[in-house]
Amino acid sequence: MTSRTTPIAVLISGRGSNFEALYGAIREGRLPARIVLVLSNVATAAGIEHARSLGLHTAVVPSRGAGSRAAHEVRVREEIERAGAEWICLAGYLRLLSADFVAAFPNRILNIHPSLLPSFPGLDVQQAALDHGVRISGCTVHLVDAGLDSGPIVGQRAVEVRSGDDAASLGRRILQQEHELYADALGRLLTQAWRIEGRRVLFGPAANARKAD
Repeated sequence: MTSRTTPIAVLISGRGSNFEALYGAIREGRLPARIVLVLSNVATAAGIEHARSLGLHTAVVPSRGAGSRAAHEVRVREEIERAGAEWICLAGYLRLLSADFVAAFPNRILNIHPSLLPSFPGLDVQQAALDHGVRISGCTVHLVDAGLDSGPIVGQRAVEVRSGDDAASLGRRILQQEHELYADALGRLLTQAWRIEGRRVLFGPAANARKAD
């Protein structure tokens, strides 16, 4: 594992449990990164208060009343660049990023989604999975592109759907897997050679593979 720690920004809209999982993995030495910014589009997000209590640099860029999406994203981008972040981790950030924003950080924005993509993108995915009658659900870490939960897949974890599940119980078990998968996937991207082939991120040496600096 590289001795360099990569500066990351974590974007949240709510309680930020995946932010907490990333922070814990860093503190335990399992993830060669450092959080240089926790940013929220919601001033009352519980995750922002927790980040402040940990002494992390935080910023709130409200999306409500911000005017255009472009204007809001300019402010978000300024905060990220000012903090010196090289990677952006979306952790329950409930905003669809524009193509221009994504292009400013090519293949450096990561998201975790509580379903086995490409099934059930968007919101309320546990209920959608139950309504569809699937037997297996799970979570996905993917690089972000301009679409809705459509970027190249880095890793996935499967979770069995039990007969007595409702959206809340299924969501809790998926969230446990999210907390492990996110740090693992980011760590691999930061320390291993990788390349994109179609909708997948593949790890291993290749002529066009990328490595963290």
